[in-house]
Amino acid sequence: MSVTSPAKATITRVDDPSTSVECMFNPKEYTFTKQNSWQAAKTKGTNVPPLEFTSGNPATLQMSLLFDTYDTGEDVRSKYTDKIWELTHVDPKLTNKKSKKGRPPIVRFQWGSAWSFEAVITNLTQKFTLFTAEGTPVRATLDVTFSQVKDAKLFPAQNPTSGGPGGGRVWTVRDGDTLAWIAWREYGDPTAWRPIAEANGLTRVRRLTPGMQLEIPNG
Repeated sequence: MSVTSPAKATITRVDDPSTSVECMFNPKEYTFTKQNSWQAAKTKGTNVPPLEFTSGNPATLQMSLLFDTYDTGEDVRSKYTDKIWELTHVDPKLTNKKSKKGRPPIVRFQWGSAWSFEAVITNLTQKFTLFTAEGTPVRATLDVTFSQVKDAKLFPAQNPTSGGPGGGRVWTVRDGDTLAWIAWREYGDPTAWRPIAEANGLTRVRRLTPGMQLEIPNG
């Protein structure tokens, strides 16, 4: 019986999928938060005035990520965390036509095939907790807050056929994965592998390399 290694969480630029950071350790937990704005109506003589809905606010996803390079002695910043910091920097190429100003990129947090979260990083806190004798940081915790930019209608799917609206889903290939298996997990139909192959320009469909990311079209 073969043992499949756990899928690694990734943070990927939506406009440039080649810019992707693989989390060294998957988060122990994560938290979704959603707030709506309501305003009390101006009504005289009532203890509890009726509330009027004004707007929804983006959902947020919060988590802590651990990175550790103690075994090699490498600087944990240049090896891992700087790559996530760069995803908060303004990219001049992403210029707004009206303001003529750039913005940080939109990213996708992905963990396995069950769900993804398209967002911008709105808060990033880095804490160093271990150092070499020379003072090089070799262990860091990143507290990350992602703010939703796309209404996914649904958060984590609960089974292979419950997926929810597509558009933006990504599958990270693991050892032993086949297109038929991925199609079954995503669509509930192992024969529906051809749209996945076409969306990713795969001509040799039997060869999938562990770690590669496949775009999953709408079912």
